[in-house]
Amino acid sequence: MRTITVIGIGMGSPEHLTLEAIAAIRAADAFLMIEKGTAADELVAIRETVLDRVLDGRSPAVVRIANPKRDAADPDYRAGVDRWHAARVALYSDAIAGLPDHAHGAFLVWGDPAFYDSTIRILDQAATGGMAFTLKVIPGISAPQALAAAHGIPLNRIGEAIHVTTGRRLAAGLPHDLDSTVVMLDDGSALEALNPDGLAIWWGAYLGTPDEVLVAGPLDEVKADILRLRREKRAAKGWIMDTYLLRRTAG
Repeated sequence: MRTITVIGIGMGSPEHLTLEAIAAIRAADAFLMIEKGTAADELVAIRETVLDRVLDGRSPAVVRIANPKRDAADPDYRAGVDRWHAARVALYSDAIAGLPDHAHGAFLVWGDPAFYDSTIRILDQAATGGMAFTLKVIPGISAPQALAAAHGIPLNRIGEAIHVTTGRRLAAGLPHDLDSTVVMLDDGSALEALNPDGLAIWWGAYLGTPDEVLVAGPLDEVKADILRLRREKRAAKGWIMDTYLLRRTAG
C-alpha cells in the first residue's frame, strides 16, 4: 500500500524544519506539489529550495498538480469551497494513483497542516472515495508561532485564552470575552474595516523568508502603515501572506 505523508515545513526558511520533517522528506519517493500558475508559484520554488537543502543531491520524483481555481466571488462561500475541494480530491486521487504501489509520497505544507490548510481534509475525502493509502502527518512551525517569535512576544497574557480566526470571521467582530486574537487569511479588508480604538497589533508578512516585514504598535497609529505596506508588497511580488495578533489594551 502507498504511504502519503503530509509534512509541515514551516514558514519558508529551511531552518524551520524539524528533525522529524527532515527524516520524512528523506524517506519520500515522490513529492506532490500544487502549482497555481501565478506569481504565488514562488511558494513552489521555496519548497524546491527546502528539498535541495535536505536531500543532498538526491532527486526523487516531483508530481506537479495544477491547482483548480475557486470562484472567490461566489456568494455561497461554503458551497464554493466544497466544489473547489471536490476538484482537488479528484486531482489528488489521480496523482496518488500514478505512484507505484508501495511508494512513499509526500505533500509539503506551508506552516503546519493543522492551521487553515485543507490537505488532510482532501486526502481524507480521497480515502473515503476509495483511494487506498496510509496517511501520516508531520507538524511544522505555524504562522502564529513564527509571528510570535519574530516579534519576541507570547501570544497570550498569563492564564488567558487565544482566539485564532480568519479575516472573513473577523469581519463579524472580535470576541467580547477574549483579549488576544490571531488573524490569518485576511485579504486586508477585515483589518481595514476594523475599529482600531483600544487595540494593539503585531503584524508580519512573508514570515520566515528573506522578505519578512514586521510592524507593531497601537492599531490607531500603525494601521495605515500596515495597509500601505500590504498593498506595496503585494503589488511588487504578486502575492502576500500575512498574519497578525490583535490585543485589547484597555479593560
